[in-house]
Amino acid sequence: MQLLAQGGDFASRRNFRMHVTAGALLVRDSATVLLVDHRSYGIPLQPGGHLEPTDASLIEAAKRELIEETGIKADTVVPTSQTPVYVEYGRVPARPQKDEPEHYHLDIGFAFTTADGDIGLLQEAEVTGAAWYPLAAAEQVVGPRIARAVSTPTIG
Repeated sequence: MQLLAQGGDFASRRNFRMHVTAGALLVRDSATVLLVDHRSYGIPLQPGGHLEPTDASLIEAAKRELIEETGIKADTVVPTSQTPVYVEYGRVPARPQKDEPEHYHLDIGFAFTTADGDIGLLQEAEVTGAAWYPLAAAEQVVGPRIARAVSTPTIG
């Protein structure tokens, strides 16, 4: 709220006080969730990333990141709600190779579902792998945001 009040550009990845990122929790058959092996962090996470100037909304940014990182076909992915299922604030360590000091992300995540979507060509600059995890296993690895993805009422 302080950034907004001060006119801070929270959508710019070059705002090193804090900026917004968008995440996607993709659930298949109410039983598995798609996670990527994040190259920079070295751990499995939900797909997601920085906003682009072409993103018309946060949910569109989340879907774009999901498709870019995992190669899943856009027409197989449907949002379950227009409302975020999680909002998390976290520290990002400095990355000198990207000329980025330590900073903070405000990650806003959305839930999506698919009946027949599957992993395609990965965005290897960002991820080293992708896999479907049983919900309980994904929750152990990533945290409680996984349960929120499957408990969100669907739109329709």
